[in-house]
Amino acid sequence: MKWASAMSHHLALDDSMGACARDLRAQLAIDPSASPRIGPAEVEPDLVLVFTSMHYVSQRDAVASALRAHFPKAVIFGCTGAGVIGAGHEAEEGAAVSVTAAHLPGVRLAPFHVDIDSMPSPDAPPEVWHRLVGLKPDLDPHFLLLADPFSLDAEALVGGLDFAFPGAAKIGGLASGAQRPGEHVLYLNAQAYRSGAVGIALAGNIVADTVVAQGCRPIGEVMRVTEADRNTLVTLDGKPAIEVLQETFVTLDKRGQELAQRSLFLGIAMDPLIDQVQAGDFLVRNIMGADTDRGALAVGALLSEGQLVQFHVRDAETSADDLRSLLEAYRQGVRGLPAVGALLFSCTGRGRGLYGEADHDTGLFHDLVGELPLGGFFCNGEIGPVAGTTHLHSYTSSFGLFRPRVTPD
Repeated sequence: MKWASAMSHHLALDDSMGACARDLRAQLAIDPSASPRIGPAEVEPDLVLVFTSMHYVSQRDAVASALRAHFPKAVIFGCTGAGVIGAGHEAEEGAAVSVTAAHLPGVRLAPFHVDIDSMPSPDAPPEVWHRLVGLKPDLDPHFLLLADPFSLDAEALVGGLDFAFPGAAKIGGLASGAQRPGEHVLYLNAQAYRSGAVGIALAGNIVADTVVAQGCRPIGEVMRVTEADRNTLVTLDGKPAIEVLQETFVTLDKRGQELAQRSLFLGIAMDPLIDQVQAGDFLVRNIMGADTDRGALAVGALLSEGQLVQFHVRDAETSADDLRSLLEAYRQGVRGLPAVGALLFSCTGRGRGLYGEADHDTGLFHDLVGELPLGGFFCNGEIGPVAGTTHLHSYTSSFGLFRPRVTPD
């Protein structure tokens, strides 16, 4: 298995694709010194991922053909983005194309497209999802997913795939950069779709690890939901939710109080069997309003009595610390063969606008995990798992790290 990542800023699409292809082929070259029996050669990529800024949207139908001219045997997969990530950099402004290539021996690729008409119903049996994807769960696939936010319910998509393929890693994001329906583009082989979602199931000699950094830190105590009405949090440990929030607020320092006033969230423990929750066990959701008459809070998620929750806040420092701790935990905890390539699906609300500097998340990734080829884009929503269940997030950086299960013969 071998990965490579490249980026170009040429205004002409053909020039950008040509520059990326040359860079990728140089990275994919086999070192002849590795074996006296092998001369200088290149490995052909099986998968090519392309993310284009909106500057190229008028040339959307030429993206696949431009890539196929360089990589005729590869599955092509990608979308438009408000910014793109590649070759160790985050391009948030101006014309940019990111292309990531992967040579995947022993890996089966099953690409698919789904739109509002072909989307299985919420009560569809797993077999319907298996037919949509073209693989069965006994092959232990992982998924890359890209969706248009205007035309498809991405939460329903990941929920259905979780139901049909439990335990499979699912990572991706929602296309970004457009202001109106029909302006985003999803690339899949020779097609340029203006709606729906595209995906690839990867099965065989591949492991997909995930790191989902939600960028928050907890405040106050972990408490149990004792009354809830759908997305309304009524009481915590028998006390009105607003009263608990007020009690938490007065315990914070000045900086914490400032954050609680402008960036307050609720972390919801997703595993009901865990009594001692840690940062990675929480699904972080917005607090959308308050009902002072009931002493209740409106939350951007359905709640259930008995769930463990904790208030959270977010800022640049907190986001950086959260990402750093998760990447360090990944580096120390990974078992088996090391990752050889990675993808990053980062929120448009991160990047320079959050940190005040370019390449923050990619730089931290390379510092802590290593100089892996890393491609991706800035999303309108990020797809990734928390506590074993896949969710659609905001303000996150969702990483997929790819490695072989076993060393090929």
